[in-house]
Amino acid sequence: MAYDSYSRLKISRDGGRLTALVDNPPINLMTLELYSELSRLSLELEADPEVMVFVLKSANPDFFIAHFDVAAILGFPIDQPAAREAAGQNAFHAMCQRFGSMKAVTIALIEGRVGGGGSELVMGFDMRFGVRGQTRINQMEVPLGILPGGTGTQRLPRLIGRARALEVILGGGDLDAETAAAWGYLNRCLEADEIGPFVDDLAARICAWPAEAVILAKRAVSLAAGPLPEGLVEESFLFQSLIRDETARLKMQRFLDLGGQTPEGEREVERLSRQLAGAPSGPITSAD
Repeated sequence: MAYDSYSRLKISRDGGRLTALVDNPPINLMTLELYSELSRLSLELEADPEVMVFVLKSANPDFFIAHFDVAAILGFPIDQPAAREAAGQNAFHAMCQRFGSMKAVTIALIEGRVGGGGSELVMGFDMRFGVRGQTRINQMEVPLGILPGGTGTQRLPRLIGRARALEVILGGGDLDAETAAAWGYLNRCLEADEIGPFVDDLAARICAWPAEAVILAKRAVSLAAGPLPEGLVEESFLFQSLIRDETARLKMQRFLDLGGQTPEGEREVERLSRQLAGAPSGPITSAD
């Protein structure tokens, strides 16, 4: 994939990781042009078998992505009565869904303010990280006389619960990073100098694991939104599929060779897991 012809997104690639830097001054407003580029990027990513992790961040530390362009909304056609669309017909909804359902793991690194359509976009991502004292989330549609129409009324309650979603949507106030992390909107609230290295390390680890295990684990977790019995059936099938995979069998044996299932190895299982990604061979020791 070339990932060229983008003017509001700066694309960079490092192995299995692809990063997009949103640069649409002055506030990274979700203009029609930015929306078009994000939608096109989602289609390219969905079709790219080599990207394991996608990270979205902003060139502006104060603004991640603002709400959808209100002037553009005022230009939407209203000459016909409102009509219900079948699932998948709303193009903005479809874009948000792609970022969550694609093979790649999607991560939003939110250093500043995110609101309206920008917030709805990242709610569809697999993970979101924010900065203590800087990240602010806002759904400002109801004060304008409308409502979140880009998945917000459906995704936000699933993230933080119905009552809290109503507080955010109906209250029109900012949600700070600490509260957003405690409520489940953000995975973590980090210091400004910590968020970049943390996401870099997380992305590098995911890219280092066996690709098929990452892909199928994400698929299995996504099934948790449906009925539990159906999810368990699929989880069992995917597990059985992976234990037949030669890469998995080699990794499991390597785990044992490195000292897994010993008291010393199990106390440092995170570091042992990192060794499985290609660190020096031999059993794990306290000096490693």
